[in-house]
Amino acid sequence: MERIPFLSGNEAIARGAVRAGLGLACGYPGTPSTEIIEELAGLAGPIVEWCINEKVALETGIGASLAGARALVTMKHVGLNVAADPFMTLALTGVNAGLVVVSADDPGMHSSQNEQDNRHFAAFAKVPMLEPSDSQEAYDFVAWAFDLSEEFDTPVLLRSTTRVSHGRGRVVPRAPVGGEAVAYVKDIAKYVMVPEYARERNRLALVRLEALRRRAEESPLNILEAGTTDIGIITSGIAYAYAREAFPKAWFLKLGMSHPLPYRKIAKLYESVSRVFVVEELDPFLEDQVRALGLPVVGKEVIPSNGELNQEIVFNAFEPVLKRRPPRRRRPVFPPPPVVTPAPRPVDDLPVRPPVLCPGCPHRAVYAMLRRQSVAVMGDIGCYTLGALPPLLSLESCLCMGASIGMMAGMNRALGRLAAAAVIGDSTFFHSGITPLIDARYNETPGLVIVLDNRTTAMTGHQGHPGTGLHPDRSSGPALDIEQLCRGIGVPATTVDAFDEEAVKSAIKRALTGGDLSVLVALAPCILMDRSPHERVVVDDDRCNLCGLCVELGCPAVVAGDETIAITGDCTGCGVCLAVCARGALSLPEPADAGGAGS
Repeated sequence: MERIPFLSGNEAIARGAVRAGLGLACGYPGTPSTEIIEELAGLAGPIVEWCINEKVALETGIGASLAGARALVTMKHVGLNVAADPFMTLALTGVNAGLVVVSADDPGMHSSQNEQDNRHFAAFAKVPMLEPSDSQEAYDFVAWAFDLSEEFDTPVLLRSTTRVSHGRGRVVPRAPVGGEAVAYVKDIAKYVMVPEYARERNRLALVRLEALRRRAEESPLNILEAGTTDIGIITSGIAYAYAREAFPKAWFLKLGMSHPLPYRKIAKLYESVSRVFVVEELDPFLEDQVRALGLPVVGKEVIPSNGELNQEIVFNAFEPVLKRRPPRRRRPVFPPPPVVTPAPRPVDDLPVRPPVLCPGCPHRAVYAMLRRQSVAVMGDIGCYTLGALPPLLSLESCLCMGASIGMMAGMNRALGRLAAAAVIGDSTFFHSGITPLIDARYNETPGLVIVLDNRTTAMTGHQGHPGTGLHPDRSSGPALDIEQLCRGIGVPATTVDAFDEEAVKSAIKRALTGGDLSVLVALAPCILMDRSPHERVVVDDDRCNLCGLCVELGCPAVVAGDETIAITGDCTGCGVCLAVCARGALSLPEPADAGGAGS
């Protein structure tokens, strides 16, 4: 007879994830979540790694999800503060394979600097949240979470607390239920959160939230348990165990999926009893939503808002209330679904003017070369994000500052090869790109990181950063060298002239062929910082056949005419278009004194 294991909640989460076909797990150690990764490290199947912090861990998990691997990211409650930047935008982009974020809260602050209630993050991000109440549910809920993630195209928050994470219980193993393999498909409108695309993804997130609320009404994780007394209790997580022991004969609405709330199940409970209590640790997260329905409830006026609960606290809190007369029964007032405006329609009589990189932008040659490579290009936030838009169509993601490197690492780790590269600006690299680079080095992850170094924080008005040494008053200070910094952490780095098309092309090909982790610094100042006059490119009309290769660079100075290419007065003479013209129809004018010396 097979022995039923006796597991902590953390061990159960780990084994439940493997049962659900986990591909990659990562996190940052922090009580009470640490043992999930430690348990996974001893189990066969998934790739498991510690990351340098929770933000990088989540970005790595996102990359693995895009690659088609189910991903689990673990952290304690304050770790989600660190990971909030990618988490909030991930709620808009959605996922590919399922992605579950475990937040282990610490009521009572056994090993924490605060006891924040991370249930608010689920409402904040408009994502579903599951709350197991014991080890068996911790094991079972992981598979539910992955299925919800893939069905609704969303990350799922799995919230544990110290007593669930560290408490032990019998866990009955289940048959494996791994999801089907899903391939990565380039989808710029889904994964690149520039305003045009993010507005539509935000609209879809609101529609999805209402669909999740309907699912909450029918979900077997939300159970209405009949009792023999006239008391109803709404609760979730470990608080359910305390309340069940304190009032074993009461009716219960046990919320395994505690966001979004099942309004009609709440109303049904009110129809069955004369008074309702809400039992929850920390904030009145459930209580406030029940009160918003216009229903009388007893909660935080008698239940402590700090520290852990137990069955004695719950019993002593409600026992005096039971001696009072029950409140008058009321009908719930269900809030209407949110009004979601339709996607804006273009105005027919106005010309379309999409944003583009400036004429002479030093990023253009890099994008032209990357477009010819068979790698997914994870992007970042800056003016270079415009490389995702037509006609360049080179970047495939934009999540948050510094996410490109972590997402690249996650995709490459999940696929076991150099399938993705990262592009990041110099200012963004200093903002939050160094930590994921260190993480990729630590976890021995292959990948190419291209730093587009235009010597400024260009998009916001040419502010300084540590790579320039420029202070707000325009005085100069020490400047850090990106290539030397990368070499200092053990990552090979090379600097090339961003306008040297051949140097850029050979450096990218060499890095991708090598298959190791490397950094390429594409260096050239932002063209808007150069106010000197420029020579315009000259077109040989007899050689030009309107093949369109130069137009595909997306330079506003290159315009297709009826019979030949025209170069506008915006041209800076950067020469990138010369490099792609196979017919030699484009050239720069000879210097004024060329051939005239001594004449």
